[in-house]
Amino acid sequence: MPKVLISDKMSPKAAEIFRARGIEVDERFDLTKEQLIEVIGQYDGLAIRSSTKVTKDVLEAAAKGNLKVIGRAGIGVDNVDVPAATAKGIVVMNTPFGNSITTAEHAIALMFALARDIPAADASTQAGKWEKNRFMGVELTGKVLGIIGCGNIGSIVADRAQGLKMKVIGYDPFLTPERAQDLGIEKVTLDDLLARADFITLHTPLTDSTRNVLSRENLSKTKKGVRIINCARGGLVDEAALKDLLESGHIAGAALDVFVEEPAKNNPLFGTPGLICTPHLGASTTEAQINVAIQVAEQMAEYLTTGGVSNALNVPSLTPEEAPKLRPYMKLAEQLGALAGQLVSNVQAVTVEYEGNIAELNTKPVTAAILAGLFKQHSDTVNMVNAPFIAKDRNIDVSDVRHDREGDYHTLVRLTVKTDEGERSVAGTLFSNREPRLVEMFGIKVEADLAGPMLFVINEDKPGFIGRLGSLLGEANVNIGTFHLGRRAAGGEAIVLLSLDSPVPEWLVAQLKDVPHVREVKALTF
Repeated sequence: MPKVLISDKMSPKAAEIFRARGIEVDERFDLTKEQLIEVIGQYDGLAIRSSTKVTKDVLEAAAKGNLKVIGRAGIGVDNVDVPAATAKGIVVMNTPFGNSITTAEHAIALMFALARDIPAADASTQAGKWEKNRFMGVELTGKVLGIIGCGNIGSIVADRAQGLKMKVIGYDPFLTPERAQDLGIEKVTLDDLLARADFITLHTPLTDSTRNVLSRENLSKTKKGVRIINCARGGLVDEAALKDLLESGHIAGAALDVFVEEPAKNNPLFGTPGLICTPHLGASTTEAQINVAIQVAEQMAEYLTTGGVSNALNVPSLTPEEAPKLRPYMKLAEQLGALAGQLVSNVQAVTVEYEGNIAELNTKPVTAAILAGLFKQHSDTVNMVNAPFIAKDRNIDVSDVRHDREGDYHTLVRLTVKTDEGERSVAGTLFSNREPRLVEMFGIKVEADLAGPMLFVINEDKPGFIGRLGSLLGEANVNIGTFHLGRRAAGGEAIVLLSLDSPVPEWLVAQLKDVPHVREVKALTF
């Protein structure tokens, strides 16, 4: 009989589900790290919330015993060493959709609080001041709400805002025109949203591409008198810039449920006029806590009794026979997806072509790995299990094409991504049947290993360009590891792909874009 440890307080329904599925359960909520290390090897599953820290030391002890799965009742897995768990063959699951409604409602509640200055009015009234003329609010009806991130939570916020007769506009690189129409959202660019919105609410994960999406520069582009709500992740908003613009009066108000550093006890923002704060309460409702407990118990029970995998962060759905053959292909696929995801936006359709040996295998997990790589630039919860559902939810067409022919390579995977600006494709193969290698970009032959920080440049094939590029990188103390070149024809369009020893700073990317004959520059990370 499988045995599960619930080490954080959660709804009793979780234990009920485990027992109903024939799984033994222990509920021990106050274990120290040392006590957890001592007992963890006895269990097949560990169900947690945010308090239990599943560190490398804990996982070392778990791997000596029976632990097969860790289930996080909630979204974030900052308290789990996922790479270490993966190395030990332990599945890590979360419940990304259990608190969506609760978080969306908290954003709406904070929007109301900002519009009518409710916290300050409450404090004033309870202090016996009765300052009726001091608190002049604004109506929500007819106002423009700008939503940054129109996924699960963002779409719920849009629905609620439309019920309040607000005009909803949205910015999301993966929001298709069809999906926007279904949601009743006007799809806009980020600059358009900043210029038009009376209220801005963020519902995007914190990734390299979304960090400081509301930077000082972008905050200064907002409409004077804008009000900002963040119930998503700390780090999406430049807190120092937000403070300055609140004090200047350019931003009328801001409501934050999340902060760069948590718990936030000495944040410089505190005390700023127009600021409302809550201590990361987005998921803190009775209903949400029940939902995530039920979901994590059902997922873990399914895995422990049948081997079924749902919302796993570190493994795809594979049979034992398929796994050894497909693992190298899935690594290649995720790299190709990650490359395309950093080069395109507004994805409308995805086509994956398989040639040679791979065409004879089960390609479904490989396609899922491509989608996971493609979407992970904009989502910290995407994985090979839920990536196909994200594509479907966003009306992104995904097609697999198998070719019996064998071309220049014994096996080849080609990814073509269609956007509103056209199509772009990348292709890769396996060297020695196990080492992923990029072999083509946009129809241009170029071979490279995709790893670490890289720099991508499209330029005109002109004398002196390579020397100028190397000089600028050298002046910025950025060392080149490997240099990869390809071109359509002499003097025509060319591609430079560099492996670097350190990331390229944003200011250098901007400087490189001004170099003669350069058409496009992107700093990449793998």
